[in-house]
Amino acid sequence: MTDATVAIRNAVKPYLQECEAGDVALVAVSGGADSLALAHAILKESPPLAITAVAVTIDHQLQENSTVQAEKVVAQLKSMGFQKVICEKVTVDTKNGVEAGARDARYQALQQVADREGAVRIFLGHTRDDQAETVLLGLARGSGTRSLSGMAEINGKYIRPLLAITRAETEATCNEQAIVFWRDPHNVNSEFSRVRVRSEVLPVMEEKIGPGIAAALARSASILRDDADALDAIAGEEIKGCDLASLDCARLEALPRAIRTRVLRAAIYAAGAPSGSITWDHIQGVEALITLWHGQGAVSLPGGVKVERISGRLSLLARLH
Repeated sequence: MTDATVAIRNAVKPYLQECEAGDVALVAVSGGADSLALAHAILKESPPLAITAVAVTIDHQLQENSTVQAEKVVAQLKSMGFQKVICEKVTVDTKNGVEAGARDARYQALQQVADREGAVRIFLGHTRDDQAETVLLGLARGSGTRSLSGMAEINGKYIRPLLAITRAETEATCNEQAIVFWRDPHNVNSEFSRVRVRSEVLPVMEEKIGPGIAAALARSASILRDDADALDAIAGEEIKGCDLASLDCARLEALPRAIRTRVLRAAIYAAGAPSGSITWDHIQGVEALITLWHGQGAVSLPGGVKVERISGRLSLLARLH
């Protein structure tokens, strides 16, 4: 085996060893090099541990002949040795963009399959390169430490064991194992922001600043995730003692800003704002009711949430539908 294949199998092994004999592990496979290299590693490492490996591919139905491609992936996985391969068709809601809609539909489908199969782990093939791209996209959004911390290696049932593995390594593994991988046309479509980061931004950074940018970004993500986790834990303790519908402004003002903004975000979502809808600008407007108070009126937020300062307290109300 090449160093790349060994590295990928070693990356997968600890997470499988945490499972018990008879457990089901689900691996999501798009047909690209990353997910196929992951699937190969799981297929090789599962039998000695008496773990049942189940592969699933998602047909997003966004491209012509997407069903044909999904069927090719199913056939390929079966030829690799998977006893059970599932193909799930999804309908993508594009109102928030194709990328976001496809991601939401994919994770919903994966969760449904995991529930049906009784899977204790869902393995995803994101690599160090994906992590670097995620950090740069978070930086462009200006949405704070949590966004810059990238993707978590462990998030509930979801496991991303390849975040220290490069895309070049997954391709090398596929080539060594004679696994033919698919190059998704969406991955070269510059209409998507992630593709522009991958094909235009990172190569320029590597050229102008020096090699190792992707590794440095991924390393920064890991450090920032630790910071974000610590701040979230402190904010969580503060939230326990609060009535999120009526917050004491004096108490909020005394908090460090990093904690205060987390409390505010939690309160706004608790009042009914749609998940992911609150931006830094929204938080700034609400913060002004605390730290720059001069009698201004209520702040209106997504989901019909209204925040108003009344007698030294922040009142959060949701619009009645």
